[in-house]
Amino acid sequence: MNAMDEFFDRQDEQVKACLLALKAIILKEDKEVIFAWKYGMPFFCYKSRMFCYLWVHKKTGQPYLGIVEGKHIQHPKLIQEKRSRMKIMLFDPAKDLPLVAIKKVLKQMLDLYRNGIVALKR
Repeated sequence: MNAMDEFFDRQDEQVKACLLALKAIILKEDKEVIFAWKYGMPFFCYKSRMFCYLWVHKKTGQPYLGIVEGKHIQHPKLIQEKRSRMKIMLFDPAKDLPLVAIKKVLKQMLDLYRNGIVALKR
C-alpha cells in the first residue's frame, strides 16, 4: 500500500467517502488536472502547477479542499484562517457535498491559470 492509499484508508468511513468524492469531482473538472502525492498530501496539479489539495482539519476533523492561490478567489464558503495565500472550504462529511459551490470555486481556480493571472511553470 502506498502513502496515498494509506492517507485515505486511515480516515473514518464518512470522511474517506467525502475525500474520494472530492477527488473524483476535481479530476473531472479539466483533462489537464492530475492527482499527485506532494509534501505528504494529496495534491492536484494543472499543467504541472499545484492548485489545490485535500486534507482533514486538525481542530474540527472535517475534510476540506485547500486552494493554493485562494487569495485570488472570493466565495462565501472559503475560509482564510491564518494563511496569507491559501483558503480552505470545509465540508460536513455527514451531509451532501455543495456541488455547485465546489464547481464554481474549481472553475475560478483553474481560470487563474488559464487566463494567466497565476503563471504556469515553463
